[in-house]
Amino acid sequence: MHDVSQTSLTSRLRIPAVSGLVLASMISTANAETIQGSSETDPLNISIELIAEGFEHPWAVAFLPDGRYLVSERSGQLKLVDPGSGDISTLEGMPEVNNQGQGGLLDIVLHPDFGKASGDGTHDWIYFTWSKADGSNSRAALSRVKWQGNELGEVEHLFAQDRASGPGRHYGSRLAWLPDGTLLMSIGDRGSDPSRAQASDDHAGSTLRLTDTGGVPDDNPFVDDDATLDEIYSMGNRNIQGMTVMRNGGAWVSEHGPSTGDELNHIEAGLNYGWPNVSQGNDYATNEPIGEPSLPGMTDPAYVFEGRFAPAGLAEVTSAAFGDWEGSLLAGGLGSEKLLRLRLENGSVIEEELILEGQIGRIRDVRQGPDDAIYVLTDDPQGGLYRLRPTDQ
Repeated sequence: MHDVSQTSLTSRLRIPAVSGLVLASMISTANAETIQGSSETDPLNISIELIAEGFEHPWAVAFLPDGRYLVSERSGQLKLVDPGSGDISTLEGMPEVNNQGQGGLLDIVLHPDFGKASGDGTHDWIYFTWSKADGSNSRAALSRVKWQGNELGEVEHLFAQDRASGPGRHYGSRLAWLPDGTLLMSIGDRGSDPSRAQASDDHAGSTLRLTDTGGVPDDNPFVDDDATLDEIYSMGNRNIQGMTVMRNGGAWVSEHGPSTGDELNHIEAGLNYGWPNVSQGNDYATNEPIGEPSLPGMTDPAYVFEGRFAPAGLAEVTSAAFGDWEGSLLAGGLGSEKLLRLRLENGSVIEEELILEGQIGRIRDVRQGPDDAIYVLTDDPQGGLYRLRPTDQ
């Protein structure tokens, strides 16, 4: 156990590579943590550094090519963070969001060709999801705004789910680009009628696949099915809060179950992931199982998280600097305040390793940065942006 000053911004984590399916144990001091487990290789030393704080319930982080960060706040603010100067500014021009309950300004991603089109800014778009008010109800929506160096330009509204509804929860709203330049967007079941996730004429409880202008790709799985909305890519998804497309093109999501039953799913075109007919969780009031554990024609989860994990944020480790972590998924947890490493082999999780538990609070977003670091964003009235890096010290 290390003796580290209370005023230090950086905690040193000593993380072993664990063989088999092992959940590591945690020992902590006031400001230093040691993660221990059975190990067959040398431990990986990780620094965790608070690099910006004071965000009002931040939801997502994106990386500008010049090294600055964008951070969305659920209240509707988009913040620009300059790590060199430490300045945090609010960008003007975002639409007014409905931030009741779980709603607000949610995910943000840059266009895949951001900054690349002959320097003329053709593709310098910031895509964002948000809850759009409709009377006393709301819709999950997708828009994009032009980036003009230090400020926002025009906003284009690209998509809104077909039905406005209440209450203000289960928006889903994670975004991820597929290798062909199309965009995946999750929409939760909206929290009042779970059966909507099995309705093919309803966007709720699904993932969507859209073009970069919000249109429908010609090869979407249901474009020739008059009974199913053309945007739908998968169905039966309760509330996806983590989404990433891996380097091999596979789309993976972390998804809230009811009381327990949180899932990791490999999303593929045209599949039905079961909710609420199939579930690994229980009813909040009765603690009785919801649905069946498995049914023909519905896809079982790739992995079920233990207990109440409450997933949010999912990223592939793509940096070789992390050694044996490369190719693993990092999954964040809200209520559990955990960061887990999940090692995949042939589409299955063969190892789970606990990286953080409680040190930084509720984890809302996890991203692989362009600088060989992992970034973690915490959900709090004064949330923080943290950077994890391997270190030889």
